[in-house]
Amino acid sequence: MTRHDDFARWLYRGGRPNRLGRLLNRMAVHLPSGPKDNRLASLEVRGRRTGRTISFPVVVAQYQGERYLVAMLGDHTNWVRNVEAAGGRAVLRQGRREDVQLEPAEPDDQPRILRRYLEVAPGARPHIPLDRGSSDEAFAEVAERLPIFHVGQAHPAHEPV
Repeated sequence: MTRHDDFARWLYRGGRPNRLGRLLNRMAVHLPSGPKDNRLASLEVRGRRTGRTISFPVVVAQYQGERYLVAMLGDHTNWVRNVEAAGGRAVLRQGRREDVQLEPAEPDDQPRILRRYLEVAPGARPHIPLDRGSSDEAFAEVAERLPIFHVGQAHPAHEPV
């Protein structure tokens, strides 16, 4: 473990960002992601209690031509619970605003999506007890505990966030 890993875990101690983590997340949401970096995005979802739109940074992993989001801190994170309460409706901002529908990824694909996520999201590595060279079985075991969402087009009947 490096000092960076220790710092990253400290920022999200208890599965939630501390004050500095929240500040860094707020700053990251407002950073432009250029055309060369299509991994960084901000996700906007309606808060399940307040109804206010909440924005936070995410890393988008591409796998077999599709986009995926991984909740590196597990299923008890606020953004996962907000997405579930919103029926999967959210807005993804990657240079432009896009209404999206988040659905659980196919279970058979989740280990490979998680492997890809760790390749493109170095900040997630301290939170996921694997390295990129771990066995397929190890990835499958960890993927069962992490929400992995497929980013699809919003259904026309859904109102935007």
